[in-house]
Amino acid sequence: MIYTALGDSITFGENASSWAKAYPQLAVSALNSRSRSRKFTGYVIARPGWSSNNLLNAVIGQGSPIISQSEAVSIWIGGVDLANAALYSLKTQQPVAVKQSIANYSRNLSAMLAHIRNRSHAQIVCCTQYNPFPNSPLAIESIDRLNQTTYEVAQSYHAKVAPAHAWFEGKQADLIYGYRKGKMEDALSGFLPIHPNDSGHRVIATGLTPYLIPRN
Repeated sequence: MIYTALGDSITFGENASSWAKAYPQLAVSALNSRSRSRKFTGYVIARPGWSSNNLLNAVIGQGSPIISQSEAVSIWIGGVDLANAALYSLKTQQPVAVKQSIANYSRNLSAMLAHIRNRSHAQIVCCTQYNPFPNSPLAIESIDRLNQTTYEVAQSYHAKVAPAHAWFEGKQADLIYGYRKGKMEDALSGFLPIHPNDSGHRVIATGLTPYLIPRN
């Protein structure tokens, strides 16, 4: 049984204390502890800095063979698209960049889901994005729109949605590595306080695992 985690730096395990403590690996362990009759193997197709464009290219290219053999696939993407657009909007006061970013994300996620559906029988789970900047109105509005888009696109392809945003809501200071004031300005210094710490990865794995159990 194969579980493939698709994503960006969060899925890659950026700022987790070790590779084994990133949520994809924790989810595989949880899946194996739930079922003694089925052994799960995990694969991660993710890189720090990947946008939805980058992930789409990887899904169609290098990831296609393993995805076609997978029983479960999770997709966590869009944060880079939105972060770049939101920071640009913050600096230039031009919110149109966020709208364009979400429209592009919608197209790319649709293309990914269509590709996976055409080549795999896998259970597909799309993850929503938690808000690392809960004290910034622009972040609240933008991430809400991103997550609504995720729900709409996933529904179109009969994919499940794992509400990661709900798992982190009100707990960001405890679950995000390097959390500061919860404002977008925190990211302007160069360090991005956006990734889960070990506790955050455990929360994600615990919440995500039930969604990954393949249909019988």
